[in-house]
Amino acid sequence: MYVGTLSFDLLLGDVRSLKEKRSVVRPIVAELQRKFGVSAAEVGGQDLHRRAEIGLAVVSGDTGHLTDVLDRCERLVAARPEVELLSVRRRVHSDEDD
Repeated sequence: MYVGTLSFDLLLGDVRSLKEKRSVVRPIVAELQRKFGVSAAEVGGQDLHRRAEIGLAVVSGDTGHLTDVLDRCERLVAARPEVELLSVRRRVHSDEDD
């Protein structure tokens, strides 16, 4: 079993309130969940208007499939015009890890 995680650090465009921020972040999280069947959520920067951190996780029995899903998730977020992707942290864990 393999678990892959991604953490996205995002700079949001013209956002002036936390309500506007939610209207940008929620659709991204929902699309990741719907298209790729991953667990995703806003995991950091909740008190900042123009920054957001989105984390996601996926479990697979095959590293090739896991890598493909993580790659597609990263491309989806990077292609969103309303956000600037500042950084991505990727981790892959195996059940054989100690």
